[in-house]
Amino acid sequence: MTNERRVLVHPNKQALAASVAARFLTKVGDIVAEHGDAHIVLTGGTIGIGSLAAVNESPSRDSVDWSKVHFWWGDERFVPSGDRDRNELQAREALLDHIAVPASNVHAFAASDEVGSLEEGVAAYTAELARFSPDGGQWPRFDITFLGVGPDGHIASLFPNLAGIRVTDVPVISVENSPKPPPLRLSLTRPVINSSERVWLVLAGADKASALGLALAGASYFEVPAAGAKGRRRTVFFVDQDAAAEVPEELIAESY
Repeated sequence: MTNERRVLVHPNKQALAASVAARFLTKVGDIVAEHGDAHIVLTGGTIGIGSLAAVNESPSRDSVDWSKVHFWWGDERFVPSGDRDRNELQAREALLDHIAVPASNVHAFAASDEVGSLEEGVAAYTAELARFSPDGGQWPRFDITFLGVGPDGHIASLFPNLAGIRVTDVPVISVENSPKPPPLRLSLTRPVINSSERVWLVLAGADKASALGLALAGASYFEVPAAGAKGRRRTVFFVDQDAAAEVPEELIAESY
């Protein structure tokens, strides 16, 4: 199985979200049939949440046995529970509250009013990841990891030229100086992201074109973190036409 990168270009954001949703539903069904369960890492952002909403709106939504699916997050804003900035809240409203997924299968990062500090949040999520490791390791077998990409090339809460993108010895880090508000965050590290069987980067808009072009051109992942995201089996960039402006023609795939 090749793990080469593929870029799938869609005419607009709506078509992009619908395509991601259709592929997600098909793939999750296949994964559950093969392994008996599935572990999915979610992202936030407009198009990430829009893709979850498209899953909810799909007529095939209930073809998946959601009781066998576990949901995790690549990062979270360290704000109170119920805050509109929380990726968890947005994902629940878009999809999770509408499907028959057990509460025990939804693995959210701690909110700032649930633990006493960022480091307690790191410890709690580190323990939760290890609890679902199939082999006594540090984290589960992740089947699909969704990532958004910022205009600066950041993924999860791993930002260019900050310490977090270089961390390889722990699965979860705290971020106290995010250049994008809010400043306090929790994030998976690059080794966890890249352990996923499939990494799906979903991005839209002309402001993402430069970061995408640099990531595909082999930029340093210290400077463009998206350049360092790579699934074990597949790495797919799902993009709209505006974001694809600087993608070399030979990297654009007709299908996945």
